[in-house]
Amino acid sequence: MASFQNRIKKISSDKSPLILANDYESNTADIESRTIQNIKTLSPYLCAIKFNFHLLLPLGQKQITRINKIAHDHNLQTIADIKLNDIGNTNDVTAQTLWNLGFDAVIVNPMMGPGNLEKLITYAHKNQNGVISLCHMSSPEAQLTYELQVQLKSKKTILYHLFLEWATSLGADGIIVGATFPDIVKFCKKKSKGKVNIYSPGIGTQGGDIQKTIQSGSDYLIVGRTILNSKNPKETAKSLFDLAKY
Repeated sequence: MASFQNRIKKISSDKSPLILANDYESNTADIESRTIQNIKTLSPYLCAIKFNFHLLLPLGQKQITRINKIAHDHNLQTIADIKLNDIGNTNDVTAQTLWNLGFDAVIVNPMMGPGNLEKLITYAHKNQNGVISLCHMSSPEAQLTYELQVQLKSKKTILYHLFLEWATSLGADGIIVGATFPDIVKFCKKKSKGKVNIYSPGIGTQGGDIQKTIQSGSDYLIVGRTILNSKNPKETAKSLFDLAKY
């Protein structure tokens, strides 16, 4: 089986770089059936579907496994957005559980440190799965944290610069950089010399612009509420698809 990075690249090339953030509120009725309907209706316009922690918690093992299988049957990759951040053993057990449930990749928090991050990436790649590492999130408050200056033993740097360096040097399958910060997308693409794929949430509702984000260097565009809250999700997905492809 091909690696996660090659799988999603192939699907994106065949269709589009759009990823659906299927992140309904946890009190939404019929999450499973809504999700399956989204997969069946929207898959022609997507390369992957992402599930946040709060969406997974109300679902059981059988439901999650079924959703992942249906997504794969519709030529989509699936990403568990749990921002994993723990000690090595806990990371490994969590990752293995996600792989057993059918997920292709996991989004992690590099605050776990480079040693734990490297182990997790190595573990994932043995199973042909992927690790996408946070670098700079899309919310306005991300500036208060990801742009902090930090003191290392030998130098000062910016926190997201450090996260970018770790992801690039350790072979992560991608980084998260919000579409709401196109200049930072551009910086990360240039600084990494294109060696790490950029996944950008914040398209649409949060203010991120598809074409500007692509021009800045993002490889994959994560869209949630713009599609989920639309009166016609299929038409909205198609309009975003058209923007992303041309």
